[in-house]
Amino acid sequence: MARRATRAWATRRRIETLSTEHDGTVLCVRIGGLLLTGGESRRLGFAKHEVRVHGERLADRSARVLAHACDPVREVGPGVTDLVAVREDPPGSGPLAALHAGADALRIDGHDGPVILLAVDLPFVDERLLGWLAAHPASGSVVPRVAGAAQSVCARFAPSALMTASELVAAGVRSMHALLDEIEITYVDEADWGVACDARAFTDIDTPQDLAALEQQRRQ
Repeated sequence: MARRATRAWATRRRIETLSTEHDGTVLCVRIGGLLLTGGESRRLGFAKHEVRVHGERLADRSARVLAHACDPVREVGPGVTDLVAVREDPPGSGPLAALHAGADALRIDGHDGPVILLAVDLPFVDERLLGWLAAHPASGSVVPRVAGAAQSVCARFAPSALMTASELVAAGVRSMHALLDEIEITYVDEADWGVACDARAFTDIDTPQDLAALEQQRRQ
């Protein structure tokens, strides 16, 4: 029984982070997760979520690592994982619309806390990086940067940012850059996220050349 209780506590710690209120009270905040699977794959030639890493589809791998760090978790896309799926409107309209749709679904289900947004085409993202993002002490959104470029589809968004995303989508905006321009963000560079991963973690798969490079790295 003690072992079971310890395991349950450890699981809770993976999906909660600490928040300090103005009066000094320390609260546990649950981190939701949104997996984006609805992006177009024109240059790759087939659905990115079907790419296999060590025999496992990216869709299944991404859902697994996200669920390790977050709860509740939803897929935003056509329903290619075992996660509960919702769709952005219209389908394929980009990550901002997907963030809005996913956050709205989580809110309806009772989660009004921060969320980690993860694109399905990041084969080197793992539990350690997502756990680090979930536990980051910043009160607002946390967005990694690689060589100065914001990695907005592997990032943590605060509740206020999710509301801003909804407002932008309602106004017809579709750009994630527009969201980043509007919200409070703690940008984290390699000196910060380097404790959890290397820059390869943010490498995505967009083209056959990217896929060939992935295969080559796996053989090394």
